[in-house]
Amino acid sequence: MFVNNAELRVRYQETDKMGVVYHSNYFVWFEIGRTEYLRALGYPYERLEKEGIMLPVVECNAKFKKGAIYDDEIVIKASVQELKGASVILYYEVFRKSTDELLVTGMTKHAITNLHLKPIKLKTVQPALWTALKDCK
Repeated sequence: MFVNNAELRVRYQETDKMGVVYHSNYFVWFEIGRTEYLRALGYPYERLEKEGIMLPVVECNAKFKKGAIYDDEIVIKASVQELKGASVILYYEVFRKSTDELLVTGMTKHAITNLHLKPIKLKTVQPALWTALKDCK
């Protein structure tokens, strides 16, 4: 299984009055994890879009275990959980880098579509990407 790590530092604007990261920011971090995962496979979003492929989010969730706080360095681990004909599910784990504490787990499910948001079979349209994602499971 291929897991890609993306790192960032919690910014002040991402926290609430208590200094804890506001929950919706984790979904932004999942996107960072996903884009860096695809980039590591050689398929940054720019390439996907040039090749007529979009990955709109159709489902997402997060389970919060501990809160990240301002100035924490965090690691976002992203991996492919499931790949089907016209959808892919990515799984995320967010850790506090200094202690390796697991903070949040989550997933995003993406339809695989053309530029007009019509579902496509990735295996047919972009077999190399299909194989890369399949081999990452």
